[in-house]
Amino acid sequence: MQAMETETSRIIVVGAGVVGLAVAWHLARAGAAVTVLDPEEPGSGASSGNAGAISSSSVAPLAMPGVLKQVPGMLLRPDGALRIPPSYFPRLIPWLSRFLASARPARVAEIADALALLQAGAVEQHRAMLAEEGALDLLRETGQLHLYFDDAHLAKDAGGWALRQKHGQRLEYLRGAELHAFQPGLSPRYQLGVLMRDLGASTNPRRHAEVFARGVERMDGRILKGAVRALITENGHVTGVATDAGPLPADRVVLAAGAWSAQLLRPLGYRIPLESQRGYHVVLPKSGLDLPRIVVAADRKAFISPMEMGVRVAGTVEFGGLDRAPDPRRAAYLLEDIRRVFPAASTEGAEGFWMGHRPCLPDSLPVIGPVARWPGLWCAFGHGHLGLTGSAPTGALLARAMLGPAPNTPLSAFAPERFT
Repeated sequence: MQAMETETSRIIVVGAGVVGLAVAWHLARAGAAVTVLDPEEPGSGASSGNAGAISSSSVAPLAMPGVLKQVPGMLLRPDGALRIPPSYFPRLIPWLSRFLASARPARVAEIADALALLQAGAVEQHRAMLAEEGALDLLRETGQLHLYFDDAHLAKDAGGWALRQKHGQRLEYLRGAELHAFQPGLSPRYQLGVLMRDLGASTNPRRHAEVFARGVERMDGRILKGAVRALITENGHVTGVATDAGPLPADRVVLAAGAWSAQLLRPLGYRIPLESQRGYHVVLPKSGLDLPRIVVAADRKAFISPMEMGVRVAGTVEFGGLDRAPDPRRAAYLLEDIRRVFPAASTEGAEGFWMGHRPCLPDSLPVIGPVARWPGLWCAFGHGHLGLTGSAPTGALLARAMLGPAPNTPLSAFAPERFT
């Protein structure tokens, strides 16, 4: 058995999103001296605004067979659930080429297998971390309900549901009156529901991340506010980070800077095709809904989530890079979405119009593990819309890979070298 390597392990984690904080939490718990660096407050970026879903069985990649047929709609429909602004399309072509190549059936099966291995037990791992921090009130274990008009509508997503079932997800089908009795207030347009009882959710994703940060500090780790400008290298090794306040040395560095991670890797010769999957949300503080679980409108890919602050309506995928201003119309579309699903929902006092940058790779797999050409550098980024789900499993996996004992889950599927 590999010995623990904690006595001299000074580790810097670049990024205080939920993934970086979960990595730091597990490293600190294993005895490493951990410092987390981020220019913003812990959990304040994309980690704060997600739908709160902890979906261990979300193993279907974005690129599924037949996805090419959807591209024209992405361009032509401003209100589409998946949106590529025409002016951004030329810049996205190389990424889209890799994306479409990932939609081959054999590759889809490989991706699903890798995601299933990574995310197995995600709810249990979040539960264990939150329990240790005395914050189990953040975890809701009431499942998810996905809504369809009818069987023909459901058939369009048959490939994704088949992948979930292959990897052990139990599905229940609710129809007609049974569906409407189970979830009051639904529009009569929806006559078929797919229920997954064993999935979890966070009642406040930002506080969820902040609890992980509190745990890092409880275990003598440091969380510092500061921007990392570059990775420091010496004799072929990564030996620290350059910040505005000066260099900060480390034995190892973990790059968990979300959608900004590729920028830091580029000077080291790694061209990672990382895009921002821009997501939006609005919050309804007085919705009037009886909503015990996340409800997903499959036609709009909109997640309607009960949270501490009200009902959050989250969704849409917009590609537009890191610098383009948020589009307020996307939030207006979300308000229309909830009215389609719950006609009686009150949008009075709707607030929290938000846009965040979810780091997205064309094969829907994150980058996790060591950077082969640069000893001392490790990665944990690119989880797309599954950052909250994958944070706890990624933290546990990476801490074991770095400090021992060696994990059973192989890291090869997540290696940055798959893009070189």
